Amino acid sequence: MKDFTDGKDLVLSWVDNNCDSFFSYSDSIWSFAELGCEEFLSSRLLVGVLRDNGFEVREGAAGMPTAFVAKWGHGRPVVGFSCEYDALPGLSQQFLNIGRPPEKLPVVEGAPGHGCGHNLLGVGNIMAAVAVKEWLARAGIPGTVMVFGTPAEELCVGKPFMARERIFQGVDAILDWHPWFHNSANCDTCNAYFNVKYHFHGRTAHGNAPWMGRSAMDSALLMAHAIELLREHIPPGATDAANTINYTFSDVGPEYPSVVPDRSTVWVVGRITDSEQMGSIVERVHKCAEAASLATETTLKIDFKTATHEKVPNKILSSLLYKNFLDVGAPRFDRDEQEFARKMQREMGVEEKGLVEDILTFEAGSSVVTDNSEYSWFAPFAMVWVTAAPVGLGWHNWQVTAAARSSIGKKAMKVASKVLAASCVDLFLQPGLLEQSKLELLKRLAGRTYEPLIPDEVNPPIDMNRKTMKKFRSQMEPHYKK
Repeated sequence: MKDFTDGKDLVLSWVDNNCDSFFSYSDSIWSFAELGCEEFLSSRLLVGVLRDNGFEVREGAAGMPTAFVAKWGHGRPVVGFSCEYDALPGLSQQFLNIGRPPEKLPVVEGAPGHGCGHNLLGVGNIMAAVAVKEWLARAGIPGTVMVFGTPAEELCVGKPFMARERIFQGVDAILDWHPWFHNSANCDTCNAYFNVKYHFHGRTAHGNAPWMGRSAMDSALLMAHAIELLREHIPPGATDAANTINYTFSDVGPEYPSVVPDRSTVWVVGRITDSEQMGSIVERVHKCAEAASLATETTLKIDFKTATHEKVPNKILSSLLYKNFLDVGAPRFDRDEQEFARKMQREMGVEEKGLVEDILTFEAGSSVVTDNSEYSWFAPFAMVWVTAAPVGLGWHNWQVTAAARSSIGKKAMKVASKVLAASCVDLFLQPGLLEQSKLELLKRLAGRTYEPLIPDEVNPPIDMNRKTMKKFRSQMEPHYKK
């Protein structure tokens, strides 16, 4: 490890000395496993941690009960940290001690689980923010540290609604990390994203006389077929960031084959190169729905959920994170942790490479879609990806849920916190870095300004997971770690 300035020494040693408490917070959030906009226990815990550490916290940001904005200090620079804490449906998984055979063992069958590691992500960012706050307080250096608590990242809900309220305005830089299957800090972008539900309503009839009804299921099928035909007529995008449209029939009924269905919902999401291109494609998807409704004589309601911009990369800020990542070093895993990972890979029939310990070469490129792209339109934004699960298994699965509760995930969180805190120290001590990154942002925006993609009349979909969480909460509660 290379030498650090006194400020970096302090934040790194603070993380070393205090990480056990933050590991405990992460374990609790892992056990709560709350879906987007239902993260009441998780957000309450994180708000409490921030307040206990001297931050002022405003809850209920942008009309979302589980969103919050935390602030400590005064004056400039203002550096923000991102915080996510939502789980995924159907990925419930018991805690597995390293050393035992990894196997799929739900805590509650069908319940949510942290198959994306957000129990690590949010807590890790807060640990970095508190470490920086401790250094600033002891050194008497002016400046402001902020933490943005953003619900429902998995459906890209929290940040675009907060951005619509201009909550990220006035911040000088925003830092983030994500658990992943490799280590990197690239100057990357990601596609824009949309999420819309199309509700069709028809008229039921007996299956003996279907001509008396108007089938909403026919509407859904026609719309889906139209989307399949539309695929050929949209730009393909880049190889590593293809333009994609996905859909599912999230509700069709009544669920009897002898009854003509009078309701159906087609849920559509898309990932498109940029928001300008996306606008025209969304209009064409709307037309697919309108045509299906017209052909089947059903009514249609377009239910716009959310949309995000493409991410604006920032080489100056990403390079800073990369340098500190090299200095801190990637997580190092012991023999038992590597064998645990290899057993998972063996079970899945992929190459047994174990856990990645090297840091990828700095480069440009594209990453998976995430709503933290909204930050990048307000301030220079960069993030690191840190190994927290085995390579080759994909993501959003029970293996990630298991790793996110294990020592593997904790090592990733500790490294990420150190990299982010050390980089934040650089931003406070070297104002030229902030100025350069801001100039780069202005150049990349090329005169563009942030314009919300979500219509003013659309409210945050805070009840979208209420039914599912209500079903599982009482079964999960006995397993909560408080």
